Amino acid sequence: MPSSPIFQGSSPGYGTGRRKSQFTYRQLGLLTSYSTSSPLRVVSHIDLDAFYAQCEMVRLGTPEDQPLAVQQWQGLIAVNYPARKFGIGRHCTVTEAKKMCPQLIAQHVATWKEGDEKWAYHEDAASHIGTHKVSLDPYRLQSRRILALIKESLPANLQKVEKASIDEVFVDLSAQIHSILLQRFPELANPPPYDDPTEKLPLPPISALDWQADALVDLDDAEAEADDPDWDDVAILIGSEIVRDIRAEVRRKIGYTCSAGIASNKMLSKLGSGHKKPNQQTVIRNRAVQHFLSDMKVTKIRNLGGKLGEQVTSVFETDSIKVLLAVPVEQMKAKLGEDTGIWLYNTIRGIDTSEVNARTQIKSMLSAKSFRPLINTMDQAVRWLRIFAADIFSRLVEEGVLENKRRPKTINLHHRHGGQTRSRQNAIPQGKILDETTLFELAKNLMNQIALEGRIWPCANLSLSVAGFEDGVTGNMGIGGFLLKGEEAKSLMSSSREASVDPHSEARPEKRRRTDNPGIQRFLARASSSSDANDGGAEEAREHQCHQTVANQPPPEHDASLQVEQDASATETKTRQLPITDYTCSRCHARLENAEAHQSHLDWHFAKDLQEEERGSSTLANRPAGPRNQKPPASTSRQATRGSGKKQSKLNFG
Repeated sequence: MPSSPIFQGSSPGYGTGRRKSQFTYRQLGLLTSYSTSSPLRVVSHIDLDAFYAQCEMVRLGTPEDQPLAVQQWQGLIAVNYPARKFGIGRHCTVTEAKKMCPQLIAQHVATWKEGDEKWAYHEDAASHIGTHKVSLDPYRLQSRRILALIKESLPANLQKVEKASIDEVFVDLSAQIHSILLQRFPELANPPPYDDPTEKLPLPPISALDWQADALVDLDDAEAEADDPDWDDVAILIGSEIVRDIRAEVRRKIGYTCSAGIASNKMLSKLGSGHKKPNQQTVIRNRAVQHFLSDMKVTKIRNLGGKLGEQVTSVFETDSIKVLLAVPVEQMKAKLGEDTGIWLYNTIRGIDTSEVNARTQIKSMLSAKSFRPLINTMDQAVRWLRIFAADIFSRLVEEGVLENKRRPKTINLHHRHGGQTRSRQNAIPQGKILDETTLFELAKNLMNQIALEGRIWPCANLSLSVAGFEDGVTGNMGIGGFLLKGEEAKSLMSSSREASVDPHSEARPEKRRRTDNPGIQRFLARASSSSDANDGGAEEAREHQCHQTVANQPPPEHDASLQVEQDASATETKTRQLPITDYTCSRCHARLENAEAHQSHLDWHFAKDLQEEERGSSTLANRPAGPRNQKPPASTSRQATRGSGKKQSKLNFG
């Protein structure tokens, strides 16, 4: 990224007696590891302005000053900024909104029409709530484009981006800023005096910073603007340059505006992105935090907008952060509990040590419909199951199911009749590509299981979900691959070997293979489970807010990966007769077509045995499901203080 001519020439060299920064060489180095404990850390929150409305404006090619709202049935789920000037909000009905602004374009969201296999924009969708289901796919597609463009705008080896929702992302800019700091100030690359990383850095060789069009939050001490900046100010300025370039690129290439917040952590940056909208960015310097938060309500802070925020407001009889700052930490702990009290005490002071997670993995996906009027036949239910399967599969493609990056292990169906909800669950067969047809057939099978109980009509709600996501194995054969037969097995083994051959590797001596261990076979006897429930059927209401993803649904009761071989073998048996061969595995009784396939299968068992020895575990069937759960950041972490009382400057430029 090109350097900006923001710095007013270098001051004299760092001679003896020159005042030092309050930051150390160690704290500077922590930027490279995205450490949440570095006081020089910089995080940005980028938020698309009225995203659904912008998607429709871009799609329709409407002028930027044209009032537009996104309609779902008779309500509004998004309103662009020109329409907001007329007082239109999401609480308005379409009729009310058009009275307030006759020139308003009310664009209904795309819908799945009962019996169709693809979502579309239907002019009459609003009057057919009983036969249509909302689709957010157009917005997901645009969200993917924007996220890809943001990542393209950052160095491939120095980016940490978290998709927080369909229309917002967090970006930890720390490592990239460290790289730019060393380019602009080569003296920072020198070893610290006495090789002591706790030594203070020299002060920046600049006297003023150019914030351009940023919305700059005033410092806690208004008189401090006349003083020189320190390295945290320089770091956050570089972060603002990076974000400004990202926003300009999104605007130029695909026509979307976004607002942003730049601060030292996720909480503050998110508050900053909503501070000045639309199409602006807000910078919250370290010593502007208290000024920024003091006039704010506690319920505006992330994780305090719901029941916890209500509890805090009720317990302390105020929602003002300024008032809560006077409450001692011991009193907060006494009234809210140890952990919550400490967390709140730190949060209202702008302290947040949560990490930017480069990959926030979902746990399940849901597609649901509440029927008004109720449905009364199996044919109707099956038509909706086809839509659910297509809806979920389109999101599985986003998760990388086609590339075997991630896939679910279980499929669940909930059916509500009267006051009773019935649920059925089954494992998704492994070892083959998961497609829309497979999901649909599994859903029909679950529906048939429920229908066997009788008295299921009329149906008030159906919901289909997949869960138990696990990471796939790329460049290698999975368990299911060894269960394929004939030409399929030959092809898969050939492609796997080609992908894994290393021309520089040395041949390893063959190790003894064990054949007397019962191995993975002992895990294959468990059958799929189903259960009845009196609740759990998710409603379709407010689909636009939950984004069709259930992130907190509990995992299935059984481990579907234990059925991998069993289910794949059963599926294969139903589709064609297995050839009778002399190559049968003595451990799992899988039939192999030839000696080469048989040997490769034994190699697989041997590799699993080695893995068991190395891990000291008796379980061979469970493959890794992703990165280990990270320990949540402690709420008691301290924020680095600025010992010298050094202040930030904001000077005029000639």
